[in-house]
Amino acid sequence: MARYLGPKCKLSRREGTDLFLKSRARPIETKCQIDKTPGMGSTRPGRMSDYALQLREKQKLRRIYGVLERQFRKYYKEAARQKGSTGENLLQILECRLDNVVYRMGFASTRPAARQMVNHGHFLVNNRKVNIASFSVKAGDVIQVRDRSKKMDAILDSMKRIKGDLDLPWLELDKAKMTGNVIAIPEREDMQVLVNEQLVVELYSK
Repeated sequence: MARYLGPKCKLSRREGTDLFLKSRARPIETKCQIDKTPGMGSTRPGRMSDYALQLREKQKLRRIYGVLERQFRKYYKEAARQKGSTGENLLQILECRLDNVVYRMGFASTRPAARQMVNHGHFLVNNRKVNIASFSVKAGDVIQVRDRSKKMDAILDSMKRIKGDLDLPWLELDKAKMTGNVIAIPEREDMQVLVNEQLVVELYSK
């Protein structure tokens, strides 16, 4: 399965919620229109089966983080092997991807943009270049913009949107130095992800 390259808001409308796939750099692009407009068909969904609800929640989570099915299933198996809640473990694995952390720290306006920046080698992790978007960060890791990338318009424009400190207790950012610290692995209440991960667990547990 190839990565989706079509209209981003189409995915958000399909899942019935904003997946934050569009840039927030300009006010006119602050949010995808979720409700269908006249002429696009009925906005009244029929009653969904339990399987359909589970599938939609899985698709929503997978699309939020930009992960393909095969890799997502691999993450689920890894989460199931760990101690504790499988659903929370899965979210922690996804949140700790380097592209997501770059996005969370404000170096990129969207996760797709963050993934591209990481792939192009614009970031260091503990002073070593990492160009693998799925790289898993750990508590204590330091992420910084490479010196040659600190004047990139995309990074500068994204960081201008940050007002005050990050609203994420597991991350710390030094805007002046373009450096961030992973203070801890995030707890469920620290993740700003509106999904029901238990439905995903139920889907894969069948």
